[in-house]
Amino acid sequence: MAVDTQVTPASDEATNIVRQLIARARSAQKLYESYTQEQVDEVVLAVGWAIMQPERNRALAEMAVAATGLGNVEDKIQKNYRKTLGLLRDLKGAKSVGIISVDAQRGLVEIARPVGVVAAIAPSTNPAATPANKAINALKGRNAVIIAPSPKGRTSCEALIAYIHAELDKVGAPRDLVQCLPDPITKASTQALMRMSDLVVATGSQNNIRAAYASGTPAFGVGAGNVASIIDSSASLSAAARKIAASKTFDNATSCSSENSVVILADVYDAALAALTEAGGAMLNREEKDVLQKTLWPDGKLDSTVTARSAPTIAAAAGLERKEVAQCRFMMVEEQGTGPDYPYSGEKLSPVLTVYRARDFEHACQIVEAIYDHQGAGHSVGIHSENKEHIERLGLNLKVCRVIVNQAHCFATGGSFENGLPFSLSMGCGTWGGNNFSDNMNYRHYLNITRIVRPLPEQVPTEEDIFGDFFRKYG
Repeated sequence: MAVDTQVTPASDEATNIVRQLIARARSAQKLYESYTQEQVDEVVLAVGWAIMQPERNRALAEMAVAATGLGNVEDKIQKNYRKTLGLLRDLKGAKSVGIISVDAQRGLVEIARPVGVVAAIAPSTNPAATPANKAINALKGRNAVIIAPSPKGRTSCEALIAYIHAELDKVGAPRDLVQCLPDPITKASTQALMRMSDLVVATGSQNNIRAAYASGTPAFGVGAGNVASIIDSSASLSAAARKIAASKTFDNATSCSSENSVVILADVYDAALAALTEAGGAMLNREEKDVLQKTLWPDGKLDSTVTARSAPTIAAAAGLERKEVAQCRFMMVEEQGTGPDYPYSGEKLSPVLTVYRARDFEHACQIVEAIYDHQGAGHSVGIHSENKEHIERLGLNLKVCRVIVNQAHCFATGGSFENGLPFSLSMGCGTWGGNNFSDNMNYRHYLNITRIVRPLPEQVPTEEDIFGDFFRKYG
């Protein structure tokens, strides 16, 4: 849901509805705050099972695709399951109640405290997985959560809440720990929720994020996606192509972590294109590229009616009848420029991959920097390479919070069973992406930490200890 950054005066009715939700949430959270770690972990598992249980998972996925028209059922089932399973793995054994850390050497004790009532803003692209992820993280910290889904995702969210309530009943936890804004979901009610809550966690359009930051409530928001991946001369081209294809096509590219561009070094360019074609891609000719551009951006803005659809569906909408295109897994277009005059250099939310040729690795880095100067700064970059220097150079110089090495990007960025990132559907992009955090959002972002500070024997350094080397070097 696109929420205007300008504050919308809330109607008395919207304000009263939200005020009632907040009051119920606070009452439930006050009771929940007395739960032990064991009780909290049972609640977390109950909510996880609410979405992972196979029949419910399928129903939610089918409902999401039917209501939003975005993505596909089988991939959403996989996303709902794996993202939740991975999150529960991360939370298993994690301390979030009472004393969570003791550092005797520094005289510090850390105590986990709830933040209170969390407003969770969820996008239409993941109307079940994202609310579940946020609810579980919030509950791990003994908070209550109220979800503001997108209007298109409302029915899926309401069904998920009903499943969650059934599971909360089993463990004897208050239903009001997890609530959803009722229909109709309006800008006024969403903004009222953000203002009245204790913490806002927002995922979705940049309008959503700016509105969260402007709400006056402490907020976490994510940056814009527009992922680029580099294929260098040392890469396994067939493996890189398979991973890029899997990431580009998963759930019809609804993920902000799906590759939008691939930058290929010149000496492996033709071979890499052949591998991408073998993996299901189809390179458009100049005429087809122009036709597709008019379909994706008919008035200069990305058309929601053709985003997150399958490549054959988009090809049919554009009138692209060449067999290789009409039956492909994803479409490819060659591009040279970046910026507003080159829409293919931006995020497409569709199985369309922009391909750039780079003279060498230095040129590849320049191309990626130009892409991110246009859109996507801070999020992440992919690289398919065995060259340690190339990999570290991206981490040292490029304005991104994640460098994803030899992995299918959309699966890896939000945490994977094959890497060490926390499972999350909300990726911070640092100040480069206009965010106040740079890691994958996790349960610790939903906690206040109280620190007990005990005295230590005084240890005051001398000026020599601090300035000795400096003085010897500079006088």
